[in-house]
Amino acid sequence: MLKYTVRRLLGMIPMLILISVVVFSLAKLMPGDSLSGEIDPLNTNPQYIAEMREKLGYNEPLPVQYFNWVTDFVQGDFGKSTRFKVPVADVIKEKLPNTLFLGVTSLLITYILAFLMGMYSGRKPYTIGDNAIAGLNYVMLAIPSFVAAVFAIYFFSFHLNWFPFGGSVDIQVEEGTLEYWISRFHHVLLPALVLGTLSTASYTQFLRNDIIENSRKDFVRTARAKGTPMKKIYNVHILRNSIIPLVTFLGFDFAALIGGAIITETIFTYPGIGQLFLNSVTTQDYPTLMALTMLLSFLTLAGNLLADILYGIVDPRIRLD
Repeated sequence: MLKYTVRRLLGMIPMLILISVVVFSLAKLMPGDSLSGEIDPLNTNPQYIAEMREKLGYNEPLPVQYFNWVTDFVQGDFGKSTRFKVPVADVIKEKLPNTLFLGVTSLLITYILAFLMGMYSGRKPYTIGDNAIAGLNYVMLAIPSFVAAVFAIYFFSFHLNWFPFGGSVDIQVEEGTLEYWISRFHHVLLPALVLGTLSTASYTQFLRNDIIENSRKDFVRTARAKGTPMKKIYNVHILRNSIIPLVTFLGFDFAALIGGAIITETIFTYPGIGQLFLNSVTTQDYPTLMALTMLLSFLTLAGNLLADILYGIVDPRIRLD
């Protein structure tokens, strides 16, 4: 396992280099540049603008600009946000905890709901309850996240007043207190429900079908012939085999949820990485945009690696070396 992990980590390096070339090229192809955000907007003197362009390296050849950017990036210097006028690392450090909190909460909701509904449908296939769950899943698959988010805000925030419609915490509570964490959970619950429930459908159907398939295999017939209780057969023998593919999805899910939170965070005005990414595009904050794109790419690669490692841990019969 260690040998495989090291080999995969080394294999990520050329992929990250290729991604960095694509990110840098796309940033340069976008209209305008970030120079306007780094100079004094009140000083329109052409000589001053030319001097700043030379000083900030915008007159260097593109390969030199790319090399300078990659060198600084590897050393942890992501540049300076042209919108917030502070280092990009500080901006990301401020927003990242909110997105991680939202992502973890969404994942918990997704897996709990998928596990409960998938187990029920797998044990009782082709019943009214199974068909009702399948119908609900198809509805969830058909609803776009932004439509569900707008509907959730209207119904649960404005109509029922159960949840706040924006923000990450009540500004009147003191940080570190119990009220502070209750307020944070209260604010994250509605966007997490939207993200989590919409992702439940595919996992529920996957677990259901896998349980049905495993229940027809020889080891289940053998367990029944030995008089093993059905509850133990489903909860121990079948579930252990059916849950392996779901666990391997965990690595993919985390990166996907952070990427998928872009729309949800923007609609809920939740101050996380997703909202920061979209605002960076609209305000042409290229240093922040490039750093976030690289971060999401790295999370995707790390998620793939985590999924492979979990695969070997859950089922020791699988040898990844």
